[in-house]
Amino acid sequence: MELKVVSFLLGEEKFALDIMVIDSIVEVGKIVKIPESREYVEGVMNLRGNVIPVINLKKKFKMKDVERKPSAKIIVVNLDDRRVGLLVDQVHEVLTLTDQQIEQPPADISGTKSNLVLGIAKLGEELLIILNAKEILSTQEQIELVNLTSKA
Repeated sequence: MELKVVSFLLGEEKFALDIMVIDSIVEVGKIVKIPESREYVEGVMNLRGNVIPVINLKKKFKMKDVERKPSAKIIVVNLDDRRVGLLVDQVHEVLTLTDQQIEQPPADISGTKSNLVLGIAKLGEELLIILNAKEILSTQEQIELVNLTSKA
């Protein structure tokens, strides 16, 4: 079996998402801050006439967040019946991975949500962490985002 993914960078780390959950990849446009939202919520943006929340993945994953790079992009993903923008440092490439390249994540990754990491791909000497888009936000966080965007 093959898996098509879009790889992207957060700082120096390489991550990927299944291409089937990605709606589009867009330039970082005007993001409007929402008062009293969680730290990792950058705000909301207008995407083709729809207001969507934008999540800063570095803040969400508690990574060091430095100044936004010119290469930054927003990966718009479909989470069930809504779209969410994921702010990343750089979108890298579309890859087709085989079963032989993907290993299951270690069962004892402490401190991480169990289903967040779908697998880890070996690309030569590099490792690519394949994320489960539906697990990036908890159900409660998704409900909060719906409430945010309905106020915006």
